[in-house]
Amino acid sequence: MRELVEHIEGINRLLARYGVKFGIYKNNEFHEQLFPFDPLPRVISADEFAFLEKGLIQRVNALNCFLADLYSERKIVKDGIIPEDFIYSSKGYLPQCEGVTPPKKIYSHISGIDLVQAKDKSWYILEDNLRIPSGASYPMIARMLTRQASPRTFNSNRVVDNRNYADMLREVMDTVNTGGINVVLTPGRYNAAFFEHSYLAERSGAVLAMPQDLYVEGNRLYYRQYEGRRMQVGTVYRRISDEYLDPLCFLPESLIGVPGIMDVYRSGNVALVNAPGNGVADDKGIYYFVPHMIKYYLNEEPILSNAPTYLAFYEQDRRYILEHLDHLVVKDVSEAGGYGVVFGENLSKDKLEELKQIILWEPRRFIAQEVIDFIDLDIVDGDGVVPRKADLRAFVLTGETTKVWASGLTRFSRNPDSFVVNSSQGGGFKDTWVLSR
Repeated sequence: MRELVEHIEGINRLLARYGVKFGIYKNNEFHEQLFPFDPLPRVISADEFAFLEKGLIQRVNALNCFLADLYSERKIVKDGIIPEDFIYSSKGYLPQCEGVTPPKKIYSHISGIDLVQAKDKSWYILEDNLRIPSGASYPMIARMLTRQASPRTFNSNRVVDNRNYADMLREVMDTVNTGGINVVLTPGRYNAAFFEHSYLAERSGAVLAMPQDLYVEGNRLYYRQYEGRRMQVGTVYRRISDEYLDPLCFLPESLIGVPGIMDVYRSGNVALVNAPGNGVADDKGIYYFVPHMIKYYLNEEPILSNAPTYLAFYEQDRRYILEHLDHLVVKDVSEAGGYGVVFGENLSKDKLEELKQIILWEPRRFIAQEVIDFIDLDIVDGDGVVPRKADLRAFVLTGETTKVWASGLTRFSRNPDSFVVNSSQGGGFKDTWVLSR
C-alpha cells in the first residue's frame, strides 16, 4: 500500500492527462474539473461480495420485471401493490414507451445501484440508477494506473481483476444486437461524462458516435462514416437522456437527439441500452416499493434492505415525517447527483417550518429516510490519513444472464461534516478491491 500512497500525485497527474474529468453545468456555464483519486482502496472480502452479488442480481431482476410489466399489462398496478396515481405522476414515466418491448425483453442492461454500509456492517440500498448510470470507467483506469505504479501490491494481494468490464459490456450489447454494429452515442465533448463515453467505446470495441453521425432510413438506423459509407447499427448504448433522445418523439427542441430513432426502436430494428422509460424505476418514490416488487415478481424475500424510508404521499408516513423532520433526511424524488437532499438537523426552526409546508403542498415530491451513520473509509490527507464517509456504486449488467462486476465505484466526501459523496458535490473516488478468497 505504501507504494500506492507514494505515487498518489503521479497517478492523479496521469488521470488528468488521460482526461479523467467530469463536467458540471452551473448558472448556464460548463465547468470541467478533475475527479480526485485516493489510492487507499475499499476492500470487500470474497464472502461479503458473494452476499452482495446475490442481493444485487435479485434486485435488478425484479426491477426489469417491473419495467416490463409497467409498460405492458400493468399487473402490479391492477393488483394494488403500487398506487396507479403514484406511478403515472412520476416524471420518469414515458407514455411514448407503452406497448414497446425491447430486444430480449431487457430494460435495464446496465444498472448502477448505490449502497452504503452501516457501522454494524449491514448494507443498505440508497438508490437505483437505471437510466444512464455513469462511473465504471473511473475504477477501470485507476486500476490500470495503480497496477503500473505498484505491481508488487497486486502480486501480494489476491484482488479480482476488474479489467473484464469492457468484455461484460460488449457481451450485453451483442446479446441484444438486432443486426449491425455497436455504437456508444454521446451528446458530445461538453457532456459531464464524455471521458467515460469515449473510454468505454474504445475498450468495448464499439463506435463512438455523435448524434449527427446517426440517421434513420427505411426504418433502420445507420452510422455515417467520415468517408461517406454507411453501416447499419444494431445496438446503441446511448448516453443521452430520454427527453433529448428523439426530437420527433420527445422534446422537439432537442439538438442532440437522432430524429426517428424511437420509430426504429419500436419496430425492433435497434436495441437501445438502457431502454427509454426506465426513469420511472429511478424515481426515489418508486424505490420505496422495490422490496414489494421482489416479493411480487420473484416470490422471494429481499436479500438487501432499503434504507428505512417514508413516503410523504401516505398520510401515516407524512405525519411521521412532519413530527420527526429534525432528524430525517429529505430527498426530492426528481433530483439527482446529490441535489435536493436536505438533512433536517441542519435546518433552522424557520427553515424546518418552511420545508414542512412544502411537503404538505407537494407530498408526492418527497421521501424521507432515517439517517444511516454509514462507515468512514480512510483517505490520504497530506502526510496522514483521515476518515471520510463513502458509498459504493455497484454495476449490474443484464444480457443472457444478470451479472455483478467484481469491482465498483467507491465515492467519498472530502468534507468531514458531509454525508454527500457525489462528484458534483466535490467528492473523490477510490478503487474497490474484491478479494478472490
